[in-house]
Amino acid sequence: MAFLLSVALGIVTVVASIVLWTTLDITGIFDRVNDLLTEIAGSEGGAFDLRAYASLGQVASFATIIAVVNVVLLTALAMLSAVLYNISATLVGGIGVTLTDD
Repeated sequence: MAFLLSVALGIVTVVASIVLWTTLDITGIFDRVNDLLTEIAGSEGGAFDLRAYASLGQVASFATIIAVVNVVLLTALAMLSAVLYNISATLVGGIGVTLTDD
C-alpha cells in the first residue's frame, strides 16, 4: 500500500512540476526574470537566458529523479515503520481492536 501511495505521489510531483513550469512560461515570468538579471548584470554581462538553465526537459528530468528517489525512500520508511510497530506490539502486547455488532 505504501508503495502505491508513493508512486502516486511521484506522479503528482512530476505532473505538478511540469504544470508549474508551463504556467511560469505562459505568464512570462521567465522573460521578466531574464530582463531583471540582464539589468542587474549590466550590458557587459551579456544576455542571461533562464530557460537555458531550467528548460522543460531539465525540470521534468529532475522531478522524475526526485520522484524515483522519493518512491524508494518512502517504501523503505514504511517497511521500517511496520517492522518497528510489530516489534513494539509484540513486546507490550499490542492493542486489541475488535469490531462488534451491538
